[in-house]
Amino acid sequence: MEFAIILFISIIFLIILWYLLGTSTKKIKKIATNEELEKIAKKYPDNITLCKKYLKILNNEKVKIEENKDSESSLYIAVTDKISIGNVSKTYTRIQTIAHECLHSVQDRKILLFNFIFSNIYLLYYLIICILAIFKILPFKMMFLTIFILLGFIWFIIRMYLENDAMIKAKYLAKEYMEEEKISTKEEIDKMINNFDELNNIGIKYIHYRMYLTFAIKLIIFLIICIIK
Repeated sequence: MEFAIILFISIIFLIILWYLLGTSTKKIKKIATNEELEKIAKKYPDNITLCKKYLKILNNEKVKIEENKDSESSLYIAVTDKISIGNVSKTYTRIQTIAHECLHSVQDRKILLFNFIFSNIYLLYYLIICILAIFKILPFKMMFLTIFILLGFIWFIIRMYLENDAMIKAKYLAKEYMEEEKISTKEEIDKMINNFDELNNIGIKYIHYRMYLTFAIKLIIFLIICIIK
């Protein structure tokens, strides 16, 4: 009965957060599509060169860079100290997206490595308790559920800190770079930054919701397993 109550509360909380923070990917893509800004962004160097410019500003030129055009995602891999740039060449948002990943590379390395190790432990723990619960060999289910929620909370806090730090600073790094290069006029730069503000206004909330959604789906699946089994 207690698992059903927790499941009900989890779903209600997820709905509330979706109402407060959630938004459609179509809305984000609509803001991220702007022909005028795309023309401005085309004046700037290719993604690899742009990434090197940012890293030079951040005084962190030792980072390895690769471009993966088969992926839609760009990311910084802390373990290998490498930035992987996804297929973002056709959108003006690359100016901020690449800045975002470069900023990850200068964050506290202890936190970055802890996040990597802890995330894998968290996922492994979840996988183990789900398998044990399916085969009805998981004792004290409520205790293991409590531990999972605690691990999820820690994971969420660490990820939120890292993402918020990079997302908030990215537009400022992009602005500093554009002003130094003098490729665009002040009016063009202002238009770009204003659009980044609009995008970030809903994008940051959306990322927070997506992070919680990732945890909530795991929680709901485990609760359903506990109820059925």
